[in-house]
Amino acid sequence: MIYFDNAATTPLAPSAAQAMTEVMTDIFGNPSSIHSYGRAASKLLRECRQKVAQVFAVPARNIIFTSGGTESNNTALKGYALAHQAQGKHIISTAIEHHSVLNSLHYLEKRFGFEVTYLNPIDGRISVQQVKDALREDTILVSVMFANNETGDVLPIEEIGCLLKDHQAAFHVDAVQAAGKLPIYPKDLNIDFLSASAHKFHGPKGVGLLYANDFHFDSLLHGGEQEEKRRASTENLIGIAGLTQTLSDAQAHQKEHLEYVGMLKKIFLEGLEGLDYYLNSNEDALPYVINIGFPNYNNGILLTQLDLAGFAISTGSACTAGTVDPSHVLTAKYGADSPRLQESVRISFSDLNNPDETKALAAKIKEIVEK
Repeated sequence: MIYFDNAATTPLAPSAAQAMTEVMTDIFGNPSSIHSYGRAASKLLRECRQKVAQVFAVPARNIIFTSGGTESNNTALKGYALAHQAQGKHIISTAIEHHSVLNSLHYLEKRFGFEVTYLNPIDGRISVQQVKDALREDTILVSVMFANNETGDVLPIEEIGCLLKDHQAAFHVDAVQAAGKLPIYPKDLNIDFLSASAHKFHGPKGVGLLYANDFHFDSLLHGGEQEEKRRASTENLIGIAGLTQTLSDAQAHQKEHLEYVGMLKKIFLEGLEGLDYYLNSNEDALPYVINIGFPNYNNGILLTQLDLAGFAISTGSACTAGTVDPSHVLTAKYGADSPRLQESVRISFSDLNNPDETKALAAKIKEIVEK
């Protein structure tokens, strides 16, 4: 089986497995304990936090370890909105966000009366002008993803950060698909909250991080005083060690991995020469994700045939209770009646893929669709 669904999750890097194994066997203490085992765990936790902070060029105190991107997004959005609702109850986001963002905002609307403006792509893109037009005096929060998980499209984060610099609204960025792949420096981009998840850059599942500026926000978990009283629960030190190792590895090889994956994308598209297809990803999208459609060919059938042939890709759709819903991202870009919703698939690369298997995928797609 050849894996091309890296936007969903990535294989665990050997370096992460080694780092996690060392913690499991040698540093099993609770970081909150005061005896020598606890002190050893606490020391490792501090070192991991410092290394992660260095990747983003931020103070270590602003890094909070979480259970993943979903918790990071929920914490930033709910925690900040509820703590600052006296300053206003208007939030701006986009219609193409991850469901952990969208459903958090729906919760704030339904339970607490917040008003959320959801921006739809215009000509396939979200622009800073749209954010500017939607901005109000009572806007307290803007949440825009760095790169889309279904198309790889990169959003104008730097421009939005500049726009909000002199506004009261805090700026949250879901960087789950971009962290480890692009250089991201929250201070330079005027980002107040940034979410990331280890399993998107060859780390373990169940661990992530939230960069949080020095703003006050409500905690979602109540219990102990871990993470400077911002996130109760004993830290997942095993997962944190894996996250730190793979994030550091990704930063060290960021440029070469980006160029390498760009080469794989080119090889794949060249392999489809002569086949009728269209791309749903913008030209400047991250090369890690290709959203592609084949006219009059059902994406579910294509996915199944590729699976039987030994290739793992995705439709980019969300499955709930056995029902496959059309992509909300493509719906926002092209409308609910577009045939692209039933024709498009997502192919996502990582630096662990190679040219031969990429050529094989293109050849198999061409064979299937031409038949």
